[in-house]
Amino acid sequence: MNDDWKGMTWRQFGAAIDMLENAVRACPDSLWEDDSRHPQFWHAAFHALFFLDLYLSESDKGFAPPPPFEISELDPNGRTPARTYTKSEIAGYFAHCRKKCRDTILGMSPERAARPCGFYWLKLTDAELLLYNMRHVQHHAAQLNLILRQTTDSAPGWVSQVKTP
Repeated sequence: MNDDWKGMTWRQFGAAIDMLENAVRACPDSLWEDDSRHPQFWHAAFHALFFLDLYLSESDKGFAPPPPFEISELDPNGRTPARTYTKSEIAGYFAHCRKKCRDTILGMSPERAARPCGFYWLKLTDAELLLYNMRHVQHHAAQLNLILRQTTDSAPGWVSQVKTP
């Protein structure tokens, strides 16, 4: 992958992560654990970060999110985490995922980009997995912004490209 492709991909993927993070920051405490919403706001944010982290890994074998997060998102029975994660904990997960994403993109070789991804349930190359992953993050950023708009009549604006080059 050439440097232009890596730069464009990071600027757009980073913007998707920033949009998700902006939604989390804008969430009032009263909405964070609102039981009337399924999934709860915090769980949708965690889910997006968990899969961002997972899909930036070689495969699911041996994958574990950083503490204090659980592997529960991979439970086939839909088990949820044992407790609510705080905004502060989620903020730390953003930092972890942002660095991992940037490093993955900037380290992408043509050989790696063309190889099949390590997730048996996805028939994608590693390069296409990056785009798939970015779409998943943006999907949840939109979901959380819609919830904010519906409940607070306010939501963060569009991010055209990542703040951190």
